[in-house]
Amino acid sequence: MTDCLKARMRGGSVIIGCWINLFDTLAAEIVGRAGYDCVMIDLEHGPGDVMDAISVMQVLQADCRPLVRVPANEAPWIKRVLDAGAEGVMIPAVNSRDEARAAAAACHYAPRGSRGMAAVIVRAADFGASWQDYVRRIEEEILVICQVESGDAVANIAEIVEVEDVDLLFIGPFDLSASMGYLGEPDHPDVRAAIARVETATKRAGKFLGGIATPERPADELVAAGYDLILQDSDLALLRDSARANVARLRETVRNSRGAG
Repeated sequence: MTDCLKARMRGGSVIIGCWINLFDTLAAEIVGRAGYDCVMIDLEHGPGDVMDAISVMQVLQADCRPLVRVPANEAPWIKRVLDAGAEGVMIPAVNSRDEARAAAAACHYAPRGSRGMAAVIVRAADFGASWQDYVRRIEEEILVICQVESGDAVANIAEIVEVEDVDLLFIGPFDLSASMGYLGEPDHPDVRAAIARVETATKRAGKFLGGIATPERPADELVAAGYDLILQDSDLALLRDSARANVARLRETVRNSRGAG
C-alpha cells in the first residue's frame, strides 16, 4: 500500500478526515464517498464496539482509510482494532513517555513491540489469506497516534515526542482546556500557549502533528502551522447542523409566506 496515510504525509500532503460517531453504515458510506482521506472511528466517545467498527470499514471506499480511536491506552483494545483492519490507532490521554512507549509497543509485532500475533486468521490480513504480506507491510504503514489532552502531557511533551514508534501527536484542545481549568475555552491564551508548546516540540522532533479547529482558530490556520492531519467534521455534527439549519430556513420561509399572504 504505497499510498498509505503515513506515506502521503511524508510526501507533504495534509490529510483530512471525518469522525464516525453514529456507526450507521449508510451514513458512513456517504462520508466515505464524500472525498475524505480517512475516517476516525470513535470507540472512545461513540457508542460502537469492534464489530460496529468493522461494519463501518466494510462500506468505506478504498481511498478512504480507516483509523480507530480506542477507549483507553490498553493493549487488548489496540490489538483488536488493528486485527479488525485499522490502518492507524489513536490512543487517548497519553501523558508520559512510559505511556507513549506502551501505546507504541501494543501497535507493533515483536521484536519491535508486543502486539499479539494472530495474523493467520484476522480480517486485516484477509482472514489469514495474505498474512505474510500484511505482517511485513503493516509494521511500516501503521499510523500510531498519541493524544495530547492534559496539562501533564504538555509538561512531558519533550519526552513523549522522543518515543521512536509514536508517529503523530494529536492535540485535543477541548480536553486540554478542561484539564487546565478552562472548561469550554479551547482558545484561552494559556491554552493556546500550551498548544504552541506541543506544536513546536512535535515538529522539532520530526513527528506528524494533528488536531481540530477551534472557534477562534480555523482549519486554514492549522494548515499554516504545519498540521499534517485535520479531523474537523463528524458524521453526527454534519447531520445535526444540516438538519437544524434546514429547519430554520423552512420555518423562516413559512413565516415569510404567511406574512405575504
